[in-house]
Amino acid sequence: MKLHIEKPVYGGACLARDEGKAIFVPFTLPGESVEARVVRDHGTYAEGELQTVLEPSASRTSPPCPYFGECGGCHYQHASYQAQVEMKTQILRETLERARIVEISEIETLCGEPLGYRNRIRLQIDPATSKLCYKKRASNENLAVDICPIAAPVLREALKAIQAAAHEWKLGQRFSEIELFTNGAQDEMLISMWSTAREEAVVDALRSLWAEMKKAIPQAKGAAAFTSERRRQEVKGVAQAGEPFLTYVAAGRDYRASTGSFFQVNRFLLEPLVKLVAGGQKGRLAWDLYAGVGLFSAALAESFDRMVAVESAPSAVRDLRRNIQGKAHRVIGASTMEFLRKASGGAAPEFIVVDPPRAGLGKEVAGLLAGSGAAHITYVSCDPATLSRDLKWLLDSGYHLKAMRMVDLFPQTFHLESVAELSLK
Repeated sequence: MKLHIEKPVYGGACLARDEGKAIFVPFTLPGESVEARVVRDHGTYAEGELQTVLEPSASRTSPPCPYFGECGGCHYQHASYQAQVEMKTQILRETLERARIVEISEIETLCGEPLGYRNRIRLQIDPATSKLCYKKRASNENLAVDICPIAAPVLREALKAIQAAAHEWKLGQRFSEIELFTNGAQDEMLISMWSTAREEAVVDALRSLWAEMKKAIPQAKGAAAFTSERRRQEVKGVAQAGEPFLTYVAAGRDYRASTGSFFQVNRFLLEPLVKLVAGGQKGRLAWDLYAGVGLFSAALAESFDRMVAVESAPSAVRDLRRNIQGKAHRVIGASTMEFLRKASGGAAPEFIVVDPPRAGLGKEVAGLLAGSGAAHITYVSCDPATLSRDLKWLLDSGYHLKAMRMVDLFPQTFHLESVAELSLK
C-alpha cells in the first residue's frame, strides 16, 4: 500500500494511516511517501514493513553502519542527527501531553557526538562459530558483526581482536554472552562473560582465557565470569581475573566502577549531565535516590552539608561507599521504597535526585516523594511513558514543573533520556 508518513512514535517506527487505521512503519521519516506492506495485523492497528521510499524526506541520509536494518540495535541511522533529536523531542512532548501534563512550554535539548559514544557494549557469542553477535531485528537470531560505529574506538578495536581469536579460544563452547566496558580515557577495560555451564567449568575457562585476553586487548584490566543454571533466573559471579573495577574520570571526579555496577553509557555527555542535574544546587540536605556508583552523589556531596545516597545493587553500593567519602554523608544500601518508608516524617531534604530504572517510580514511591517536603526534585528518566505517569502523580500532589529537557544519551536509537525539574508550588 502507498502511505503518507505522519509522525514518529516511541519504539523506532513512524505512524501512517490507511483508511483511518494506524500503520507503524520502521525506517521511515515524517513527511515521506512510501510503499509498505503489512507484516502483522493487530485489528485496531498494524505493523508495516518499508518496501520503497517514493518521496524521501530531506532529512534522510545514508546509514554509517553496514548492519543497519538487519541489526536490532539501532533505529534512526537513516535520519540526519538533527532530525533524530527533533523526533525524540516531539515524542517526549506528545507523551507528556497524553498524560495531561501541559505546564511546560519548551523542551530544551542536550546532545553530543552521534557516533562512538558508547562506553559499554554487550554481545551474544554464537555457540557454533564463536562469533560475537548482536540480535537481528525482530528476531532471536544472531548476527555476527565486525564493527559497531556507536561504540567507543577502543571497544571497536577489542571487538575485532576477539572476533579474530574467538574460534581459537573456543569462546562459543564456553560462554554465551560478553560485555566490554571502558572508561572515558579508554585506557582501562572490564570484560564480563556469561555461561550456563557448570560452575567449575566456567572458573577453568576464565582462568585459561585471561592471559590470552590480556595479550589481545592491552587495555583489559579485569574479567569476570557469571553463570546461571538452565531454566533458572538467578545469575551469580563465579570467577574473577585481574582487577574487579576500573577508574572512570567524569566531571573532574574519579569514580570507581566495578563489574556489574551501573554507569551511564554515553561517554561524551557525562559531564554536561552532571552539571545539568547537580550544578547550582546547594544547601543543608540532599538525597540521591537510585544513586548507582554516585555519579550525581559526588557532586552533591561537595555542595550540601549532608548528602544521603541510596542504592540497592550490592556492587554499586560498594563503589558508592568508595566514591562518596566524608563523615557528614551517608550511603544506604536499600531500595528507594524501603528508604522512603523509614525516612517518612524525618528531616525534609531541600533537594532530591531520582534516577530510576525503566519501570519508573511507581505510585507508592511517587507518593512518598511528594510527602517528603523537598523543595526541589530532579527526575532523570530513561522512559517517557513512565516519566509522564510519575510526573502526573507528583504534579497532582503539589509540585510544579519548572523545566524539561531531552537528553540524547542514545543517538541512532529510539531511546531517550529526559531530565525534569520540579519545585513545590
